[in-house]
Amino acid sequence: MPTLFQQIQAGKVWDFHGGIHPPSRKERTNQKPVALLDIPDRLYIPLRQHIGVAGKVLVKVGDRVLKGQALTQADNAMAVPVHAPTSGVVQAIELHTSAHPSSLAEPTLVLAPDGMDEWRPRRPLDPEQVDVYTLLERIQESGISGMGGAGFPTHIKVNVKQPVDYLIINAVECEPYITADDMLMQERASDIIAGIEILVKLLNPKAVLIGIEDDKPIAAASLKAAIGQKDNYLVREVPTKYPSGGEKQLIQLLTNKEVPAGRRPLDIGIVMQNVGTAFAIAQAVLDDIPLIHRVVTVAGETLAQQQNVLALIGTPISDLLNACGFQAEPQQRVIIGGPMMGFAIADWSVPVVKTTNCILAPTENELGAASDEMDCIRCGACADACPASLLPQQLLWYSKAKDQDKLAEYNLSDCIECGACAYVCPSEIPLVHYYRVAKADIRETQREALKAEQAKARFDARTERLERDKQERLERNQQLAAQRVAQQQASGLATQSAAAVQQALERTQHQAAPQLDKEQIIAERERKKAEALAYQQQKQQSATAEPTADLGAEQTEDPRKAAIAAALARAKAKKQAEALPEAAAEPTSVETSSADADAKKAAVAAAIARAKAKKLTQQEPEAQPEAAAEPAPVEASSADADAKKAAVAAAIARAKAKKQAEALPEATAEPTPAETPASDADAKKAAVAAAIARAKAKKQAEALPEVVSEPASVETSSADADAKKAAVAAAIARAKAKKLAEQAQVQQTEPAPAPAAEVTEPVEAAAESAPEQDAKKAAIAAAIARAKAKKQQNSEPL
Repeated sequence: MPTLFQQIQAGKVWDFHGGIHPPSRKERTNQKPVALLDIPDRLYIPLRQHIGVAGKVLVKVGDRVLKGQALTQADNAMAVPVHAPTSGVVQAIELHTSAHPSSLAEPTLVLAPDGMDEWRPRRPLDPEQVDVYTLLERIQESGISGMGGAGFPTHIKVNVKQPVDYLIINAVECEPYITADDMLMQERASDIIAGIEILVKLLNPKAVLIGIEDDKPIAAASLKAAIGQKDNYLVREVPTKYPSGGEKQLIQLLTNKEVPAGRRPLDIGIVMQNVGTAFAIAQAVLDDIPLIHRVVTVAGETLAQQQNVLALIGTPISDLLNACGFQAEPQQRVIIGGPMMGFAIADWSVPVVKTTNCILAPTENELGAASDEMDCIRCGACADACPASLLPQQLLWYSKAKDQDKLAEYNLSDCIECGACAYVCPSEIPLVHYYRVAKADIRETQREALKAEQAKARFDARTERLERDKQERLERNQQLAAQRVAQQQASGLATQSAAAVQQALERTQHQAAPQLDKEQIIAERERKKAEALAYQQQKQQSATAEPTADLGAEQTEDPRKAAIAAALARAKAKKQAEALPEAAAEPTSVETSSADADAKKAAVAAAIARAKAKKLTQQEPEAQPEAAAEPAPVEASSADADAKKAAVAAAIARAKAKKQAEALPEATAEPTPAETPASDADAKKAAVAAAIARAKAKKQAEALPEVVSEPASVETSSADADAKKAAVAAAIARAKAKKLAEQAQVQQTEPAPAPAAEVTEPVEAAAESAPEQDAKKAAIAAAIARAKAKKQQNSEPL
C-alpha cells in the first residue's frame, strides 16, 4: 500500500465534510489587471492590525516621515510594527473607526501625504547569506502578519522548533467575488515562489504543497511555471467548493489529516501560509519593502468598474469605491470581505488594513439584506453543511443561553465562521453572528479568569514572602536574645538581675503583709507625731517675721504668736487709757447714749468673733489615723483663706477700738445718776466676754500639741489654722474689753470697776447686777466657749 507522501505525489486529493456551492461571481474581476490606486489625501493607519498588541509609537504629531519608515516599534513578541505607506506629515494620533464588525474606535495615526513618495534607505538581504534569526527579525520588523484573514504574526508562526512535514501554501481563495490572490498569482508568481523558498529555509519541510481551486487555471499555470524543476514543490488543484480555503479543510483535502479539536496544524507536522503572505515576505527580505500595501478586490453592481487595486494601507474605503465609479443606492450596504464571511460597515472612512482582501458594494437585487429571523424548524441542513462537523443548532441554543460549559463541550472554538450554516438555513437565522458573540464572551471570561489567577498567584507570593520575613525576624530575635544571655552570663549581670528581681519580690510581699498587733500601731503613731512636731518647729524657725503693723497676719502663723499679739494689743490699750484726760464735763443725755451704743457694738463684735471661731471649729474634719500624708491643694487654700479672714476681723476690731478711744476725750466727766448703772453693766458684760475668750484661747493653746496625731499635711495645717483663729478672736475681745473699762473710768467720778483680769466670780454673779438681756448674752457666750472646748477635746486622736 502506498504511503501518504506517495499518494500526495501521485496527485490524490481527498474531501472534507459538508460545504456548499454558492455562485462564485469571480469572472467580473479575474480577467482584469491589478490597478494602481492614487495616493489619497489622508491615510488612517491603525496602530494594531493583527492578533496581538500594538507597538510603541515612535513619532509625534508634526513629524515628517518617509515611505517605509516605522511608525511603531515591536517591543513585544506578539507585536508587529506599522509603517508609513508614503512620505508625509503626521497630522494626528487619535481614535478612529476600526475595520472590525464592532466598528469600535481604536488608536489611529493620521498621515497627510506630501505627494513626493520619498523612500527611506533600504537594505535588501540575500536569504542564502544570512541566518534564520536575521530572516525572522526582518519579517517582524517589516510588520508582516497573516494576510489570509486571521492576521497572526508571521515571525511567530514560522519560528518552530519541531520538525515540519508539509508546508502548505493556501491559494484556494474559495469565497465568492474575491480574486485578489488569483490576480497576484497571475502577475507575481515568481515573487510568490521566492517567498516560499524563504519559508522553506526557515521551516525545512519535507514537501511544499500549493493548493488552488480548479477554477483558477491561469494562476495555477503561472505557479507551475515559476516552480520549474524544483523538487517537492507540488501544485494541487482542488474541486471548487466552499469553504475549501479553510485551514483545516485544505489540510484534509491535501493530506487527509484532521487537526484535533483545540490543537494546531503544527501539532501534526503542518504549517500553512497564504500566497499574499509569501509575496510580502519576498518583498521584505529581497527588496526591504515592509507591508505597506496589498491587493484588494473591489466588486459590486453599484460600481462602474469592478477590479482589483493595489491600495496603500490606511486608504479610506470611500477612496477605493470612488476610484471604481461608485454609485450609491438608498440604504446602500458596503461590506468588508466576501459575502460569506464579511461584515457591513456604516462609516465609509474605515481604512484598508493588512487583512482587507475585498470591498463589496452590491445592489439590493444582487445581494439582498437578510430577512427577519424566524424560529428554527430543526431541519438539520446546517449540520449537513458544516465543514467542521459541528452541530450548529445546539450551538445556537447554548449561545442564546450563554451556557459556556455546553459551548465548550460542543466545540464552539472549532467553528471557522464560514457562514455555510447560515447560507442554507431556511429560517434566515444569522447563526454566525450568535457564534461570534458567544466566542467574544468566552474570551472575556477567560481573560478575567487569567487576571484572577495572576492576582491569586501574586497574593500567594506576597503571603509567602511576608511569612518568610516573619520567620527570619523571629530567628534573628532569638539569636540576639541568646547572644544577650550569653553576654550577661559572662559579665555576671544575669546574677545581679536575678537578685534585684528577688529583692523586688520580697519588698512587695513585705508591703502586702498586714499589721500584727496594736503596740506596733501605737508606736508608729507616736513616731509620726514626733515627725509632725519636728516639722512644725522647723517651719517656725525658717519662717520670716512680718512687720508688727500687720498684727493679724502675724497671729495667723501659730498659737504662740497669737498670744504675743494679744499681749501687745492689751499694752497698747492700757497706754491709750493712761493718756486719756482724767476730768471731763458732765455728759449730756446724747453723749451717754453714744457711749452705751459703743459698748454694745464692742459686745456685738466679740460675739461675731466667737461665732466665727465656733463655725470654723465645727467645719474642722475629724482626724483619722491613716490620713493622707500630703494635703490637697483645695484644703490648703481654704485654711489659708480662713486665717486671712480672722486677721482681717482682728484688724477691724483694733480700728474700732482706736476710733472709740480717740472719741472719749470729748465725753462728759460725770454721768447722770440714771446712766451710771447702765455703764457699769456694760463694763461688767465686756469683762465677762473677755474672760470667756481668754479661757477659750488658753484651752485651745493647751490642747494644740495633742491635736496632731499623724504627720499628714492636711491635719496639721487645719488644726494650726483653727488655733490661730481662736487666738486672734481672743486678742480682739480682750482689746475691746480693756478699752471699754478705760472708757468707764473716764466717765465715772469714782474709781473704775475691777479690771477684767480680777473677775473671778462666776458668770451668774455678774449677770445679777446687769440687765436681763446682757446676762443672757454672756451666758450664751460662755456656753459656746464650753461647747467648743469640749468638742476639741473629743476630736483629739487616740
